[in-house]
Amino acid sequence: MDRAQEVVEKILGGEVRAAARLMRNLDDGLPGAREVLKLLYPHSGRAHVLGLTGSPGVGKSTLTDRLIQRLREEGRTVGVVAVDPTSPFSGGAILGDRIRMQRHALDEGVFIRSLATRGHFGGLTASARAVITVFDAMGKDYILVETVGVGQDEVEIAATADTTVVITVPGLGDDIQAIKAGILEVADILVVNKADREGASRTYQDLLQMLELQNIRKNQSWKPKVFLIQAKENQGIDELLAGVREHQDYLAGDLAGDQGLNAVRYQRARQEFLELLKEGVFRGLMERLSENGRLEEILQEILAKRIDPYSASEELIAETLGK
Repeated sequence: MDRAQEVVEKILGGEVRAAARLMRNLDDGLPGAREVLKLLYPHSGRAHVLGLTGSPGVGKSTLTDRLIQRLREEGRTVGVVAVDPTSPFSGGAILGDRIRMQRHALDEGVFIRSLATRGHFGGLTASARAVITVFDAMGKDYILVETVGVGQDEVEIAATADTTVVITVPGLGDDIQAIKAGILEVADILVVNKADREGASRTYQDLLQMLELQNIRKNQSWKPKVFLIQAKENQGIDELLAGVREHQDYLAGDLAGDQGLNAVRYQRARQEFLELLKEGVFRGLMERLSENGRLEEILQEILAKRIDPYSASEELIAETLGK
């Protein structure tokens, strides 16, 4: 048995140390790690991926913590991908999930992995998707993906999660922001957290009205649910989890049609493939341009105004694609 297959066997057997080492190597971009991931991929596709997204300060981490607690009480195993923002100055990340969720750290049924965005503003990175695959292959029942709150750019979580939960709170104008960002387009479930705040009922009603209008326009068979909760006080979590299960049943049922689980997984595969393709093509092109000195030549031409960057990029793309 070669080294890659040996690692695969350990991870399929649920060995945390082997999985943690692979996740670190994937995040660092080590070539051998991707070979292991290729072998793990056929063993994925069983876990339910739950995406948790929303603006900063809405209580995503607290809600994630409560959901872990409930799922563990049911005997479900949980993987958590917590994506934290990377500093544009130092390149460092907050990676604060182990502080937020410390009480689950010693639970063998919970595996929490921190990841930095590394300047990727879509909410997820290629390494985040890889970690989801590892969790899935390990046999986790649920994978919770808590994304960094970057507003309008964060909607790509919907192409990765089976169920997307969008969290808001009263008083932030999130209902208006939701329309601008198209968040209603990606939400399977909407949560109004901190329901004890003034204006919670109004936010709840506004979201219901918006969803009603959207449902008339789209004529979708799944109508997103809205829940009022207080995650910090552990209120409304059971109802929310019941809503998640209802969406799970919907995806697995006949009513979903072309919105079912296969369609969700298709979008996930498409998104991941295109991201990897884009990353690989760009990296290969940059290596070639740097090696033959062409990059510096083009930049000097642009600097001297002998060519504009638009034409230069178009010519290079046409040359690379053989057009």
